[in-house]
Amino acid sequence: MRTFSKYAAVFAGLCLLESTTLNAQDVQPRVYAPAPIGVNLLTLGYAFSTGAVLFDKTIPIENATADIHGFTAAYSRSIAVFGMAGRADLAVPFVTGDWEGDVLQRGQTTSRSGFGDPVLRFAIFIAGAPALTRDEFAGFQPKTILGITLRMQLPLGQYDPNKIVNLGSNRWVFSPQIGVWHVVRNFTFEAYAGVWLFTDNSEFLGTKVQSQNPLYTFQVHVSYLFRNGIWIAASSRQSLGGAVTVDGGDKLDPETNNRVGLTFALPIKNRYSLKLIATTGITATVGNDYSTFAVAWQVVF
Repeated sequence: MRTFSKYAAVFAGLCLLESTTLNAQDVQPRVYAPAPIGVNLLTLGYAFSTGAVLFDKTIPIENATADIHGFTAAYSRSIAVFGMAGRADLAVPFVTGDWEGDVLQRGQTTSRSGFGDPVLRFAIFIAGAPALTRDEFAGFQPKTILGITLRMQLPLGQYDPNKIVNLGSNRWVFSPQIGVWHVVRNFTFEAYAGVWLFTDNSEFLGTKVQSQNPLYTFQVHVSYLFRNGIWIAASSRQSLGGAVTVDGGDKLDPETNNRVGLTFALPIKNRYSLKLIATTGITATVGNDYSTFAVAWQVVF
């Protein structure tokens, strides 16, 4: 049981605390932490985000700010794929928030409550993490892991084409990513590179067609695992690109954003974990320049 408890603290690094209002701005360490086959993780999370919203020139809003509360339920399962370890995840967000800004130089406020777009994620560890049972995993000491993930955002969230602020995106989003996970004693070093690919939104501000170029992302994480299973991680994330076009017009405002974050994970008894997360923007040109504070309760079974 002691071995499983130590494992649970590591595996509980996974947490999909995101919503479409924070699209492509997640900062997630330990995505490629290994796990024995057949283990499940349930996450219930709450996140509060506050700060500026930097709209591109297709949306006539300036000086916009928002306070957003996000509630997320996520389920993950460790699986085997052709002898390699893998993981499948599903996260469903519920969001409520208040936005305010200047529309045509007149102050406006609005509120929204509803479901955001659910997210599916599938990961395979292609090197360094074979598919192992719980008994086999007890003696496994991973060093370097190479993994790939594919995340899909489903256009099922609340969306009204006649409104500027929406909780759903009304388009499919795909995000392949490759990552390296390396352990040196109690330290874990991670680096991810990914791209977000967007289908068109054909109901943008009514009947307009919104297109978006690929958005490239890079993440680095350094975490330290204490002897009692507690770990802490420092993270940085850079995003580049994603210029928007409406009705085939000129491309507008590519994104150049950087975020940093801290994550603290505390194992409780044998199968539970509490996570505290804080992220903030360092630079932002387009998108959400929020500071986010989140807490997640996780159970491994």
